[in-house]
Amino acid sequence: MAHEDNSKEKIVYVGDSRVRRGSGFIPPSDYTAYPGKSEAFIPNFLLKEWMVGVVVLVGILVLTISEPAPLGFPANAGATVIPVPDWYFLFLYQYLKLPYASGDYIVLGTLGVTGVAFGSLLLAPFLDTGRERRFYRRPIASSLMFLSLAAIFYLTNTAWTEHKREMAATGQVPEDVQREEKAAENRAKGLPTGSAAQSKEIAIVDKDDPAMAAFQKAGCVACHAADLKGGAGPSLRGVGDTHGKEAILTIIKEGYNNKMPPMYDTAINAGLTDQDIDHLAEWLAKQKSGQ
Repeated sequence: MAHEDNSKEKIVYVGDSRVRRGSGFIPPSDYTAYPGKSEAFIPNFLLKEWMVGVVVLVGILVLTISEPAPLGFPANAGATVIPVPDWYFLFLYQYLKLPYASGDYIVLGTLGVTGVAFGSLLLAPFLDTGRERRFYRRPIASSLMFLSLAAIFYLTNTAWTEHKREMAATGQVPEDVQREEKAAENRAKGLPTGSAAQSKEIAIVDKDDPAMAAFQKAGCVACHAADLKGGAGPSLRGVGDTHGKEAILTIIKEGYNNKMPPMYDTAINAGLTDQDIDHLAEWLAKQKSGQ
């Protein structure tokens, strides 16, 4: 119904609800029929951008799953190497070595030059306000882009060239060359070419020796496990590489560095004789990695 007593007021109803129709959400116009016009940002353009982003994300996930990143060589703190960052930071690495970015000009190099560079990027949208989309008709934006690309390429190439020269002067072999040579050597021997360390398990020497039963009877398995791989105590596989029979007997009778208590009385109380303990020490001394 109309406000006040004005019969000329036009009233629009929605169906039979007698509720006035508001403006509501108006679908955006289709600009495709008008040359030079663009489509509506929401939802048309935004939906297209979202779909492209999904396709790119799925592609990246497929690549990361199918080709996992290789493990590098274990870090060696004692190695004398010339440190160098990853390739995408080489231009910054080289820039920080320039005379006006280090030494007495460190403030200028870290704050002044970088402030101008990033300030130019921040001011670019305000300096170049034209509607032209062709790069050769946008001199300011195009100049900043080509200048940045040229600087990055130049500094990256210079950093890598100088690094190779320094490596050659000091007689060092680059890590990528070492990796390739190691992979080729392993491939020729039929070994894995990955960089992960391949540890060889040390076998038990004379596993059927009666000393094995004495080892278990004395209660040594509580710390060193029945397979000699260790648990609460260290592994005894290969113990003969560092300890002889007499040293092992001393450890059984006197303990070891306050980490292992004397086990002689425990073994005697378990029913072992001095001859059994002597044979046990002799058997443990035979546990060598080269056997």
